[in-house]
Amino acid sequence: MSSPISTPAELSSSAGRAAGGGWRVVEAQHKVSTAKLTDTTAEQRLLEDLIEETKPSIPQECAHLDFLLSTPFRYGAPYPQGSRFRKAGRTLGVFYASEQVETAIAELCFWRLLFFAESPDTAWPSEAGEFTAFSFDYRTAHAIDLTCAPFDDRASSWQHPTRYDDCQDIADMARQTGIDVIKYASVRDPGHRLNLAILHCRAFVGAAPADRQTWRILLGQNGARALCEMPNSALDFGREAFLPDPRIATLQWDR
Repeated sequence: MSSPISTPAELSSSAGRAAGGGWRVVEAQHKVSTAKLTDTTAEQRLLEDLIEETKPSIPQECAHLDFLLSTPFRYGAPYPQGSRFRKAGRTLGVFYASEQVETAIAELCFWRLLFFAESPDTAWPSEAGEFTAFSFDYRTAHAIDLTCAPFDDRASSWQHPTRYDDCQDIADMARQTGIDVIKYASVRDPGHRLNLAILHCRAFVGAAPADRQTWRILLGQNGARALCEMPNSALDFGREAFLPDPRIATLQWDR
């Protein structure tokens, strides 16, 4: 059965209010990387300012936000490959996040393992990678939830592991109608908890992250293991966790 949503007007009539919190995970290396190249704090600050000047400007509507919230919207260079709700090319940014930090970590572990699946000659890292998970709040009068009617009859399209064309089309239509947030089931989280695709900065409540956690990710022949000290937490994703994606099936675990 196909979705009855075929025009921007029909999509707009299916939108509603949504509010809550979310989590996003990023590499925690930016400060360490510049520190290695400088001798003093002043030199490091100068280097970071110079790096900042080389990046595309932040869109005006996002200028008040902390860089962790605004970064996905700022890059104006051609997007090399399409993602679930963003087409390749010179397209507008999408802030991808998850309602639960565990889902955000599952997403991260999947993409880290996919890198090694597509780089069979690359050895497993000898040390754990360090990442920052940060939370935020959002609120909007214009959101859609692909896990609910009238969208849920196309779950196989929204949750396809490798084909994103249907998701990209509905995201384009959502932008046309002023929709700020798309809620959808995570494909990578074994529990398929909800993800968020935030299309506009105006959806954020507050200009900075609400909370931060440091996670360390260990990758190896047994899969992925994620560790957090505060709060104390550990997550394991074995070899079978991400097998619904055919690209992971090619991963050479012994390397």
